[in-house]
This record gives sequence, C-alpha cells and structure tokens, in this order.
Amino acid sequence: MELTMALDRTHTDAFIADITLNERLIYKVCSMYAADAEERKDLFQEVVLQAWSAYPRFQQTSSFGTWLYRIALNTAINYKRKSARSITSSFDDFSRFDHLSNISSEDEENYKLMHRLIGSLPSFDKALVMLYMDDYTYQQIADIMGISASNVGAKLSRIKEKLKKQANSNQ
Repeated sequence: MELTMALDRTHTDAFIADITLNERLIYKVCSMYAADAEERKDLFQEVVLQAWSAYPRFQQTSSFGTWLYRIALNTAINYKRKSARSITSSFDDFSRFDHLSNISSEDEENYKLMHRLIGSLPSFDKALVMLYMDDYTYQQIADIMGISASNVGAKLSRIKEKLKKQANSNQ
C-alpha cells in the first residue's frame, strides 16, 4: 500500500512538473480557440483534465510537449464544436492587442488582419499555422498532426497563398 501511494505521488509530481513546463503551449492553443478569458481558463482546465486522464497511457514515444499539444488541440477542437460561439469572435476583442501601442497603426492593422484571417481558417489549418509560428520543424509538426513532413510543407504553402489572397482582398 505504501509503495502504491509513493508511486502515485511520483506520478502526480511528474505530471505537475510536465504541465508546468508546457503551460505556455496549452495557453496558446486555448487562446486560439476560446473567445474570452473565462473560456480560455475553462478550456485550459479541460486540457489539463484530459491530459491527466491520458497520462498513464503516455508511452514517451514522442516528447511530452508533442503529446500534450495533440491533447490540447483535440480538446480545443471538441470544445469549439460544442461551443455556440464562433471562433472568429475571439479575434473581435482587440483589447488583447493593447501591447501593440509601440508599433505603427499600419503594422497594427496588418497584425489584427492576420489574426482575424488565421482565426477563420479550418481547425486543422489553424493548428498547422500555430505550430509553424511557434518555430516547430516540419517533422515536429508532422509528428503532432499525424501527417508526413512533406505534406506539412505543401499544406503550409497552400495556407500561406490563401492568407495572402485574403489579405490582399481586404486592403
């Protein structure tokens, strides 16, 4: 019994340490899929709960961050499906961009436009862009998304072209 309790404590401590190291990653996913601070907090908690439930099955064939990102993404996509709110509404509240006061108004408008356009992408494409913007390699993105690295490159190229066309039509 004492050995089981010690293992449970070790298991819990390891999980908490892993989550703490990766909470920025979870928050980024939550920020893309939840409209306001309260929803982001709820989604964050749901991601941690889902990760905790799946943690005993984590086999370390990939990094914890990769595994957690996939859980966060799946949880966020399911959340979006269940939510009555549109994901694009999260980009209508620009109070999150107050820190942009030191850049030109033209750059700020371009920044807001790109966030709006990225927010309107299908979930899978949005996830690819988020990972790319977070400086993941094509291979890391492929591992997370379950596609080949060459497919990542092709999809990102198509997404970039689509975003360019949409941005040009909005100017």
